[in-house]
Amino acid sequence: MAQLNTKVKLYLEANSKVYSSELNNYVLQNDSDGNGDYIKSWNVSGLTKPTEEQLATYEDAANAEESNQAVKSYITKRKTAYPPIGDQLDMLWHSIDESPELKTKYFKFYEACKAIKVKYPK
Repeated sequence: MAQLNTKVKLYLEANSKVYSSELNNYVLQNDSDGNGDYIKSWNVSGLTKPTEEQLATYEDAANAEESNQAVKSYITKRKTAYPPIGDQLDMLWHSIDESPELKTKYFKFYEACKAIKVKYPK
């Protein structure tokens, strides 16, 4: 089930509002009474507070958006967790010297690149 804030965001955008501009114009709350999140206050100019039924129509789209955000999140986390590309290339370069198989593959690659440069000179 999608979060209420995601559905509100989609509702705002579907009604020609800029989500980031409206963040201070509504308040979501959860009273921890088992009833979940709800819109406590709504002060969006020119747009009526959405009903539960209206928000329910955004469920599928909100689920998709949240799923996409989760994918972006792990991609970003992986990028920052990997060593810098220069360090990766340095490790690869040094491993070429230690492995005859990698050295052979590298020189085949090098020769292919060299042939392309000859075929298409500057």
